[in-house]
Amino acid sequence: MPELPEVEVVRLGIQEHVVGRTITQAVVHDVRSVRRHLPGAADFTSRLAGRTVVGAARRGKYLWIQLDHDDAILCHLGMSGQFLVSDIGAPEPRHLRIALTLDDGRELRFADQRIFGGMSFSEDGAELPPEIAHIARDPLDPLFDPAEFSARLRKRETGVKRAILDQTLISGVGNIYADESLWRTPLHYARNTRHLRTREVEGLLVHIGEVMLEALAQGGTSFDALYVNVNGNSGYFERSLQAYGQEGKPCQRCGTPIRRDAFMNRSSYWCPTCQPRPRNGKF
Repeated sequence: MPELPEVEVVRLGIQEHVVGRTITQAVVHDVRSVRRHLPGAADFTSRLAGRTVVGAARRGKYLWIQLDHDDAILCHLGMSGQFLVSDIGAPEPRHLRIALTLDDGRELRFADQRIFGGMSFSEDGAELPPEIAHIARDPLDPLFDPAEFSARLRKRETGVKRAILDQTLISGVGNIYADESLWRTPLHYARNTRHLRTREVEGLLVHIGEVMLEALAQGGTSFDALYVNVNGNSGYFERSLQAYGQEGKPCQRCGTPIRRDAFMNRSSYWCPTCQPRPRNGKF
């Protein structure tokens, strides 16, 4: 699933290519991609015709296209969602679900192979769509409060990776960047949050921010064609991964082979030497 850096790359692309343009027509090719817009596809398209895009914003893994009159289009990429800016008449991408025709002869196209993502109209949602008001600020947000995050984290009684994947605690962190941040700190993914030292929490937060910024600078992480930016280009942070997906390869810090454990229907990658498994959930 695209995480904060990938979503931010897409947001920047929309900011550059779509802001200032007027939507002349909206077409829904698959109603499943607007299932979160409860009034239905016809209502969704009717609300967009003639509206001008005034900005693009993001919180964690969600992004929204800000419209005139303080409304917004709330978007989530899901597992495989892509936004592409193309000339009208250009070959359509596979799995095209929604197309927004712009007044400059181009289209903003939403393609989604697995249809876990989608779009919805958010009335009065330009500043922050109420549908995602429960999502916490992310570590790149200027208003993110490290002290509040630390306090809330240490009040929990759970594994540290489970905690940082909770989008109501800190948003934008997914499986890839959680493993990378925990390897850098270093912390085992099952360390109990209640027993983390202050310096460990502070270090983890620093590394989360650093990993996000490094990934963003490289256009995000692309393991296949399912994640691209609005120009269809892939990200290159995969080449810099030190833990995630590195099972059996030597740890770049100590040389011990990286291990992979099953975790929440996914995987966790960790170094047995640098990130020792906790005893009784404490150390």
